[in-house]
Amino acid sequence: MYQYYKGMIIREGANGLKGDDIKKMYVEAGWASNSQPQWQDEKYEICFKNSMWVFTVWHKEDIIGMVRVVSDGVMTATIQDLVVKKEYRGKGIGKKLVELCLQKLPHGNWWAHTTPNNYDFYKNCGFEIPQISAGATMTYMGFAKAKLDGHR
Repeated sequence: MYQYYKGMIIREGANGLKGDDIKKMYVEAGWASNSQPQWQDEKYEICFKNSMWVFTVWHKEDIIGMVRVVSDGVMTATIQDLVVKKEYRGKGIGKKLVELCLQKLPHGNWWAHTTPNNYDFYKNCGFEIPQISAGATMTYMGFAKAKLDGHR
C-alpha cells in the first residue's frame, strides 16, 4: 500500500526496507549509536520483517518517519518503534502513523512502548495511562541489560 500524505509517501510493509535506513532513524531517536558494531546492523531489517505491521514515511528518497507493530493480529498489539525526524515533527506525521496502526486492529487492545515524555502525544491519539494500583504492564528490558553487560 502506498498513500500520499502532505506531499510525502507512506508505505506499508517492510519489503525493500534497508537496515541502513532503519538504523539512521534509530540513531535519530537516540536508540542506537553509529559506533555499534556493523555486524549488528542486520537486526534492524530482521525486526521490521518479523513485525506484524510496518509503516514508513518518505520525503523524496529519504525515510523521515516509521513505526512497527508487534501483534497476534487478533486481540493485542504494541507499537514498538515510532519515530519521526526532528525537522518533520509537529506536522501530524506521528499521529497519522498511529491512526494507520489502529486501523489494522480497531477492536483490539493496544499498547505503546514509550517513555513519559511521549505520554501527551499518545493521549492525543486516544491512549490512556492505566491506574498503576489497578494493575500495570511489566517490562524486562533486555537491551538495557545488554548495555550494562557491555554488549551494546
